[in-house]
Amino acid sequence: MQFEGSTKYVLDSELKKIVNISIALEMPLLIKGEPGTGKTMLAYAIAESLGLRLIVLNVKSNMKLIDALYQYDTLTRLNDSRFGDSKRNVANIEEYIKMGKIGQAFVSDEKVVLLIDEIDKADTDFQDDMLDVLDMMQFDILEIDKTIKAKHRPIVIITSNAKKDLSDPFLGRCNFHHIAFPDRELMSRIVLTHFPDINKKMLDNCIRAFYEMRDIEEIEKRPATRELINWIRALRMDKDFDAEMLSRGKIPYLGILFKKSRDLEIANKNLIKIK
Repeated sequence: MQFEGSTKYVLDSELKKIVNISIALEMPLLIKGEPGTGKTMLAYAIAESLGLRLIVLNVKSNMKLIDALYQYDTLTRLNDSRFGDSKRNVANIEEYIKMGKIGQAFVSDEKVVLLIDEIDKADTDFQDDMLDVLDMMQFDILEIDKTIKAKHRPIVIITSNAKKDLSDPFLGRCNFHHIAFPDRELMSRIVLTHFPDINKKMLDNCIRAFYEMRDIEEIEKRPATRELINWIRALRMDKDFDAEMLSRGKIPYLGILFKKSRDLEIANKNLIKIK
C-alpha cells in the first residue's frame, strides 16, 4: 500500500517517504505547518489514492475524548421510555450508543484513513489519552461494560497549526513532518494541477504577483495556497482581465487574497511596487 500523490495533491519526495513509512510502521503521522499548506488535504489525498474511506475528527477546544469515541444518547432513551412508541428496546442500552469518529474508524469493516484535524486545539489530557487509545486500538464503553477493538488499524493523520505546544509523550509516539510553504516552482506545479490549461504568461504573472504580495512585511495573515487558487479562478472568470495587468501593478480581487481589513489596506498601498 503505497501513496504516490493524487490528481489534486502535489507532494515532495520527503513527504511521500514519511507518509509511506508511517503506513508501513502503522504509526500516526503528525503534520505541522501554517494554515493553507495542505495539511488537511493530505488525508483526503491519501484516501483518494489508496481507495479508502476518510473519517474526519475536527477537534474542538472543549472536546472530551469520550466524544470522539462514542456517545450515550440518554435523552432519546428517556423519551422512548416515556412515550413508548419507539422500535428500540429501552432495556438495551447498546441501542442508544452512537460511535464517535474514532469509534467509527475502529468498527469499520474496512481499513480507513482517520484524520484528526487541529489537535493543538485540545488540552494535553485529550492528546495523550487519545494516543493511548490509538496505541492499544481499543476502548471501553462503560455503560455496557464492553470493549471495542479495532477491526482494522486505520491510517492516522494528525494535523496541527502549531498554535500550542504538544506534549513530549505525544510527540514521541508519532512520526512528524513539517510542510513548509511551497516555493514558486512547487506552487506552479500545484496551480497546474488545478488549471492544466492555464497559459504560461498568466501562470507566471499570477505566481510572481502572489509571492510579491505575500512577502509584504507588514501583512499579518499572509494569503495561502487556497487563496491563490480561488484568486486565479476569479481572474479566469473575468472576461476583462488581461495577465499584463499584473505587470502594471493592477491587481483585481485583492479581497480574495487578503481577509483582514488592515492587510487589504496595506496590500493596496503596496500595489505600485508590484511590477
